[in-house]
Amino acid sequence: MKVLMTTWLSGMLLVFSTLTQANLTIEITRGSDRATPIAVVPFATDGESLSEDVAQIISDNLQRSGYFEPLDRQSMYDRPSSSDDVQFGQWRALDVRYLVVGHVSREGSGYRIRYELMDVSGTRRMLGESVTASGNELRGGAHYISDQIFESITGIRGAFATRIAYVTARGVGNDMQFALYVADADGHNSQEVLSSREPILSPAWSPDGRKLAYVSFETERPAIYIQELATGQRVRATSFEGINGAPAWSPDGRKLAMALSKDGQPEIYIMDVVSRNFERITNNSNIDTEPSWSPDGRSILFTSDRSGGPQLYRYTVGSGETDRLTFTGNYNARGRFAPDGESIFLVHRSNNGYQIARQDLGSGRLVVISESRWDESPSVAPNGTMVIFATQQGNSGVLGAVSADGRASYRLPSAQGDVREPAWSPFLN
Repeated sequence: MKVLMTTWLSGMLLVFSTLTQANLTIEITRGSDRATPIAVVPFATDGESLSEDVAQIISDNLQRSGYFEPLDRQSMYDRPSSSDDVQFGQWRALDVRYLVVGHVSREGSGYRIRYELMDVSGTRRMLGESVTASGNELRGGAHYISDQIFESITGIRGAFATRIAYVTARGVGNDMQFALYVADADGHNSQEVLSSREPILSPAWSPDGRKLAYVSFETERPAIYIQELATGQRVRATSFEGINGAPAWSPDGRKLAMALSKDGQPEIYIMDVVSRNFERITNNSNIDTEPSWSPDGRSILFTSDRSGGPQLYRYTVGSGETDRLTFTGNYNARGRFAPDGESIFLVHRSNNGYQIARQDLGSGRLVVISESRWDESPSVAPNGTMVIFATQQGNSGVLGAVSADGRASYRLPSAQGDVREPAWSPFLN
C-alpha cells in the first residue's frame, strides 16, 4: 500500500482556508485524432455517498491530456470493480484498449482507494495499487492515480498532481481588483495568495514549488516580490526606479533572472536570491526582457528588439555568447524551454494573429499549435506534454491549454472576471 503524500498541500490549505476560492472550469475545445481508447469504470463504494467522483476525475484528466479518449459511461455494458470480474471480450467489442476499475472504502477518518489498470488486448493486469487519502483529499488521490496510469501507458511522468498560478482582474476603470491564485492543474481547489487594487504580473514558481516570485504595483510602481506559499511570508526583492519585471527562477533556485531598467533601457539581470547581488548580462540600446532559464541552467532565453522587432535570443551563462534563435516572421516573444531543452514554446504573430508556437532548436522549424488570435504568456507543463496560456473568449480573458503537438486543447474560464498570466508549477514531489 502506498500512502498519498499530501503534507505540503495540506499545509497550504490550512493557510488559505479562510480565503476566497475562484475555481476554473474545464471546456474541452478539441480532442486528438490519435487519442487511445480507454474506459474508466465508476469506482464501487460501500454505499457511502462521496464528495468526489474519483473515476470521473481520472477520466477527465486522461482526456484533457490529449493522449486518451475515455469511453462514455452510458456505453459501458458492465461495471466491474476488480480485475477478477473483468470480461475482456466485452471491452474489446467496444474497441477499448485499456480499462481502469476500482473501489473506494472508508478507512478511519479518510479513504482507501484501490485501483487496477488492465491491458484489454493483452488480457493482463498492468498496474494495481491501494492509495490512502484524507477525507478532503479524494481529488488529490484521483490526480495521483491519474499520474500513475498515464506514466504506465505512455512512459511519460504524469503532471495531473501539479498546480497552476494565475491572476484574475475584476471591475472597470479605476475600480479594479486584482488577485493572484494557485489551483490544481485542472482549475479546482483554487486559493488566493494575494489581493490588490493594483496590477499583479508574471508569477513564477520556484523549482521546489514552495515559493512564487511575481510583480506587484501595490506601491504604485512595479516591484518584484518573493512569497512563501505555506506561510504567506514575502519579501520585496527589487524596487528600482523604472521597470522591475519578468522574474524567472534558475533551476537550482538560487538565482532570479529579470528585466530591469535601472540603468536606462530594459536589460536582463541575474540576482542572487540570498545575497541580493546583481549581474547584468545584456548591454545594448534596445529592449531586452522576458528571460527564461534552460532546464540545465546553462543558458537564458530572452526577448529583444535588437533586430528591429521582437525575436528570441539565447545567452550562454559563463561565456556570455548570445545567439538569435527565431527567424520565422517579424514577431516572436515570451519564449519558454521545453523540459527536455530540445524545443521552445513562444508567442508568434502571423496573419491569424498572436498564437502559441513550438520551435525545434535543432532544425529551427516553427509550428503554430494554438488556434485563437490573441494568445499570450505560455507556460509549459513539467512533463512537456501541455502548454497553458492566456487568451480571449468573447470579451473575457480566459486560460487556454494545448498539447505540445497541437492536436488537443481546452479552456479554463472563470466566473471571477478575466484570467491572465498563467504559470505551471514544477513537479511537487
